[in-house]
Amino acid sequence: MLRSGTSRAFRLAVGAAGLAVALFVFGFILFAAVVMREQAPFAGKADGIIVLTGGDFRIGEGARLLQEGRAGLMLISGVNAKTSRDDLIKLSGLPSATFDCCVELGYAAQDTEGNAVEARTWVNGRGLTRLIIVTSSYHMPRSLAELAIALPEAQLIPHSVVPLKFRSPAWWLHPSAARLLLSEYVKFLPVVVRLAIVRYVAPVPPPPARG
Repeated sequence: MLRSGTSRAFRLAVGAAGLAVALFVFGFILFAAVVMREQAPFAGKADGIIVLTGGDFRIGEGARLLQEGRAGLMLISGVNAKTSRDDLIKLSGLPSATFDCCVELGYAAQDTEGNAVEARTWVNGRGLTRLIIVTSSYHMPRSLAELAIALPEAQLIPHSVVPLKFRSPAWWLHPSAARLLLSEYVKFLPVVVRLAIVRYVAPVPPPPARG
C-alpha cells in the first residue's frame, strides 16, 4: 500500500513537472512571437518620451520622435557615468539647443527596475501622464511591467526598436540572439508576478488628497 501511494505521488510529481515545462516553453514561444512582431509606428502625441539605454538605436529613435514633435520632453534613463552630455548630443543627432531645452539625463539607474524608479521621479516632477517608452523589442515587456508598477496612473505607449541581431528572418538560428531572448523571458516572469500582486492582491492605495 505504501509503495502504491509512493508510485502515485511520483507520477503526480512527474506530471506536474512536465506541465510546468510545457507551460514555460509555450510561454516562451508566445513571448518571442510578441516581441518580434513588427509594430506600426506611433503617429500620435504624448507628454514625454522615456528612452531606456542599453541597446542599438534606442537613443537615436527617441531623438527622432522628439524632433517629429511626438512629445516636448525626453528622459534618457540609465546613462553610463562615463558618457558625457556632448557624447549623447552626437549620438542622438539632435541640435544642441533642442537637447539643452528638452532632454534630461538620468545617471542613477543600474537596471530596469532602476529605470522605472528614475522615470517615476522625472514624470511626477513634471506632471506627465502620457508617455512613449523607447527600448529594444525584447526588453519592452519587462520595461512596461516595471513602469506600470512604478507609474500605475500613467498611460504607457510602447515604441520598440529591433536590434541588429534580431533583424535576420532566421534570428533563432543565431545562438546569441536566442540566449538573449530566453534570458529576457526568464527575467520577465517574476516582474509579471510582482505586477499582478501590486494590481490585484495588494494594490497600493492612492496618496491622500491635499488641502
